[in-house]
Amino acid sequence: MQTAIVTGAAQGIGRGIVDRLRTDGWRVAALDLDPEALSELPDDPHLLRVECDVGDEEAVGHALQRVIDWLAGSGLNLLVSNAGIANPVSGPIERLSLADWRAWQDSHVTGAFLMIRGCVPLLRKGQGSIVTMSSTRALQSEPDCEAYAAAKGALLSMSHALAISLGPDIRANCILPGWIETGPWQKTERREDAHHSQRDKAQHPVGRVGRVEDISGLVAWLASDDAGFVTGQHFTVDGGMTTKMIYAE
Repeated sequence: MQTAIVTGAAQGIGRGIVDRLRTDGWRVAALDLDPEALSELPDDPHLLRVECDVGDEEAVGHALQRVIDWLAGSGLNLLVSNAGIANPVSGPIERLSLADWRAWQDSHVTGAFLMIRGCVPLLRKGQGSIVTMSSTRALQSEPDCEAYAAAKGALLSMSHALAISLGPDIRANCILPGWIETGPWQKTERREDAHHSQRDKAQHPVGRVGRVEDISGLVAWLASDDAGFVTGQHFTVDGGMTTKMIYAE
């Protein structure tokens, strides 16, 4: 049975990835900062729930030791570095505190670094792969999103560097989601049904807003043997929005 670690695993895109991998027969270690959301993951002998702040070096060390014990000597086949502050808006940069800037970087970039650094020996043993979760905001922006955009851009660059450094033993790829509706994938108190206007849908060349399954399906493919010749790549999953030219009328 193949084994994966997913960070930011209890809600949103991470939760969808966990569900897809379990449906496909994977063992999954689900790491998340929110104990309440983690508690809502299903009881499953092949699912390990671990509370962890991935931006904290000591916390990551403890979490990985739990995963190593759970693996019982086997390697790791997949690491999905998905954790990070979801809100992209950090406010006007002239009022952005250094502490808040660091919070965005630590949750996304430092967290990815700490997890990848700790997992490389396990991934080498399992001939595994890494998927980092960037964003289309690494390529284009709205106002007041500098901290998030910088973090997501760093993940994109880190991914192709990892592919060169860790190959051929470990593949590394990056996903850049666009507008993905995560409302139905939140913990109970935050869960909401998706309702999108025709205008929302029409912004996308495919005619709809993205679904969590659009991302989890790509993760499953990137982790499969079918993607064995794919590394150092980034995949924009946004319904075509970043290819659409927009001119003011």
